[in-house]
Amino acid sequence: MSTIKEEARKKRHFRVRKRVSGTPEKPRLNVYRSVKHIYVQLIDDYAGTTLVAASSADKELKGKISSGGNIEAAKTVGKLVARRAADKGVKKIVFDRGGYLYHGRIKALADAAREGGLEF
Repeated sequence: MSTIKEEARKKRHFRVRKRVSGTPEKPRLNVYRSVKHIYVQLIDDYAGTTLVAASSADKELKGKISSGGNIEAAKTVGKLVARRAADKGVKKIVFDRGGYLYHGRIKALADAAREGGLEF
């Protein structure tokens, strides 16, 4: 990714982060996308802690996905984070797409998380 695109993404991300914040009752679902993998965290911003995390590099997904940088991997990670959040008792979240466009892997992850039972 060129530095101009990355700088624009960071600007969008900081602009959104001024308004979006996670609470213990409604944590923030943060997404980071790299070329090889996709990473997701449920974050309580008041306490500054990560409640749940999942990624395409998880040992649990080893062998289930061929590549971590495609839409199928994003769907699998979305279902995994929804299941882990349900285990912690989290139903409602705030979605933080990290400045990425809501398209492709980000959209697939969000749709899979909704199917898994998360409300946002």
